[in-house]
Amino acid sequence: MKRAAFSLFVLVSAYAATIHYAPLPRGVIEKHLRDLPTTNLDREVYLRTTFERFGCTTEEQPVKHSKVPNVICRLPGESQAEIVVGAHFDFIPKGTGAIDNWSGASLLPSLYASLESVKRRHTFVFVGFTDEEKGLWGSAYYVSKLSKEQRQRISAMVNMDSLGTSPTKLELERGDKGLANALSSVAKTFNLPLNVVNVHKVGISDSDSFEDKKIPSINIHSMTQETFPLLHTSGDQLTAIRMDDYYDTYKLMSAYIAYLDVILNPEAQPPASSPPAPPPAYR
Repeated sequence: MKRAAFSLFVLVSAYAATIHYAPLPRGVIEKHLRDLPTTNLDREVYLRTTFERFGCTTEEQPVKHSKVPNVICRLPGESQAEIVVGAHFDFIPKGTGAIDNWSGASLLPSLYASLESVKRRHTFVFVGFTDEEKGLWGSAYYVSKLSKEQRQRISAMVNMDSLGTSPTKLELERGDKGLANALSSVAKTFNLPLNVVNVHKVGISDSDSFEDKKIPSINIHSMTQETFPLLHTSGDQLTAIRMDDYYDTYKLMSAYIAYLDVILNPEAQPPASSPPAPPPAYR
């Protein structure tokens, strides 16, 4: 499928960058979401086959105590510095797990496809994590297998968990403030909605596994006081996802990770994570 490539000049305070990416049509994004495999194993297979259909040869990483492995897709860049983009694909079977977290996991291959046509400064690592619901098993294992040098090569970890029940939300209570400022800058540039809703006290996600190892991390979600009670219940259904909001989140994430590739320094150990001046909402 041929996609239109975007070259966009982004001006943020005194920091300017040109970013290149090729977002997928809304119909493709919705199809991946609506396909909604009904078991964790089927979700792992779906991610692998979709990545491979877009041209990425995947790795399966067996995880201790887990029956289903992590799925890893790498987009090689000009340096060994990495940006990790992750989402867990397992779910609590009281509902369908459409929100938590097929909404995040199903975007991973599409985000790879939006970046792969242009050579990147960083190597991007897209990871579908297994068994987040059992205590971050997949992400904790992934991080545990990294050497100190490998951890230092990670410029940023961007996590997506439970998207589309409202406009895009950002966890700010725990996470890297520089990455948050950059996300805010991109959202304002493209006039896409973004708000801060801190959910860390009522739930953790795979970004915590990286945060615990001092790796700059950010967690993107859509939870509000009204939608959080849907998780881990029969209310976790496709019908609870608002497709306009969901596609806005995909557009924001496509531009954001392309922007991070430009503004983060792949030579730093660990890379700096505070390029733009903080917008007022994040001071």
